[in-house]
Amino acid sequence: MRAAEAKQATGIKVLDLTAITSFADYFVICTGSNARQIQAISDEIGIQLKQQARELPNSLEGYNQSEWVLADYGDLVVHIFSPKAREYYDLERLWRGARNVALPPE
Repeated sequence: MRAAEAKQATGIKVLDLTAITSFADYFVICTGSNARQIQAISDEIGIQLKQQARELPNSLEGYNQSEWVLADYGDLVVHIFSPKAREYYDLERLWRGARNVALPPE
């Protein structure tokens, strides 16, 4: 969350999926305003998870197109959308049964 904030991602949400599905525990969903910002958000999240948690993504999809970047870290799946793609796919509605996790203060 903080890595996305550092690159001025907007609409950052964390969904707790532990009671809903077994393929992931959490989704982080955020929006970047353009392709370069979306890639920068993805890069920063990858750097921070590697440095702080020694985590590398199992897969990274959509980076070159930068409409919807999906980074799969196993129990954590990060979705970085363009504004248009976020509205279209509306993951918050699709996973409306998930609990929103409040962002902790810095």
